[in-house]
Amino acid sequence: MPAGFKVDQIATGLSEPRLIRTAPNGDLFIAESHKGQIRVLRGIGADGRAQTVEVFATGLNKPFGIAFYPTGANPQFVYVANTGSVVKFPYQNGDLKARGRAQTVVGTIPGGGLLHGGGHWTRDIAFTADGRKMLVSVGSHSNVDDDAEEDHRADILEFNPDGSGERIYAAGIRNPVGIAFDPSTGVLWTSVNERDDLGDDLVPDYITTVKDGGFYGWPWYYIGPNQDPRHAGKHPELKDKVIVPDVLLQSHSASLEMTFYEGKMFPPEYSGYAFAAEHGSWNRAKRTGYKIICVPVHNGKATGEYMDFVTGFVTPNGEVWGRPVGVTVASDGALIFTDDGSDSVWRVTYTGSK
Repeated sequence: MPAGFKVDQIATGLSEPRLIRTAPNGDLFIAESHKGQIRVLRGIGADGRAQTVEVFATGLNKPFGIAFYPTGANPQFVYVANTGSVVKFPYQNGDLKARGRAQTVVGTIPGGGLLHGGGHWTRDIAFTADGRKMLVSVGSHSNVDDDAEEDHRADILEFNPDGSGERIYAAGIRNPVGIAFDPSTGVLWTSVNERDDLGDDLVPDYITTVKDGGFYGWPWYYIGPNQDPRHAGKHPELKDKVIVPDVLLQSHSASLEMTFYEGKMFPPEYSGYAFAAEHGSWNRAKRTGYKIICVPVHNGKATGEYMDFVTGFVTPNGEVWGRPVGVTVASDGALIFTDDGSDSVWRVTYTGSK
């Protein structure tokens, strides 16, 4: 940790905790994707552990994304993005159990697509600040194919909150695992896993703003006009349309959920910065990732750099014991993240001067 910060384990024994979101009332909602359920954590006791741990809903299909709707202090629904659908549950602040069955909002999202080393089954979900639009991220079916299996994949889809009005918001994004709106600007951002098998240092993962109608290159190009050699000569008309991402990350870091810091606990310079969970490489000669990173953002613009914030999940002999997945800001300003390597939830607090 940087000087002045500390990290504590607030819950363990979970079932591969993945994405985490803070409810308006401060409860922490966690997707236990492979178990098909959503769990809720509430409160921190004198022992530093979560006081209440409940299962909110079960019977889901690889749930990942979680969002509260309408936006604001008093949502009426919890939306959950399964791998092939979006559903919603009736909800009021303080509910620890779903007060009704899942209602299907979108039932036609391409699902599955498990790949060696992971898989692009995760679907994140976010609402615009005015609540008029719902964005859903969909990873590719493959590493770098451009066949029919990739229809409506490797993109971010836009819907109305009732599931109507589907359109492609942005394309060419191999696996936009995490999406989040910058609360200061209303601009959409994403945290992306790029393609494999071009070596240890290609292609960089990235975190970037997402432009409506933007094209980010996959599978034919990367980082602007650089053509993937496996698609040599294809689609020259797209070469100059590829948007260069704002922040390039070390290749194969496996950047997952991201969030923006709006809390008051951390020093003022962290206000508005993005934090992201790096799950870690599976196919790189020297490991990378396995950490929480901090991305400086000033007036809605990234500087292009990023900094390690929480590290130590790889032992000196190269063995991995923890893999960060989800990250959120608690109501008290602490940073909370999940770790599906140790099946834990961790809390980062600021305790003193640097």
